[in-house]
Amino acid sequence: MKVLLVASAIVALVVLPATSAAAKGCIKGAVVGGVAGHYAGHHGVLGAAAGCLYGRHHAKEQARQQQGTAPAGQEKM
Repeated sequence: MKVLLVASAIVALVVLPATSAAAKGCIKGAVVGGVAGHYAGHHGVLGAAAGCLYGRHHAKEQARQQQGTAPAGQEKM
């Protein structure tokens, strides 16, 4: 029960402050991660949280590439 409560709180903290572009990545990632987590040992909530984080990261990277800026930690040559 504690695990479900903590996982729900983490998902809520990640999803609520998301902008529209990050939310799209989060929603797509959460769906895929939830399904994968469910089939990998009934860890759907944990998979959804991880998928949301990855989806937000991927959406941010795509936005940076469209703007022409280098990803974090890398400089343009």
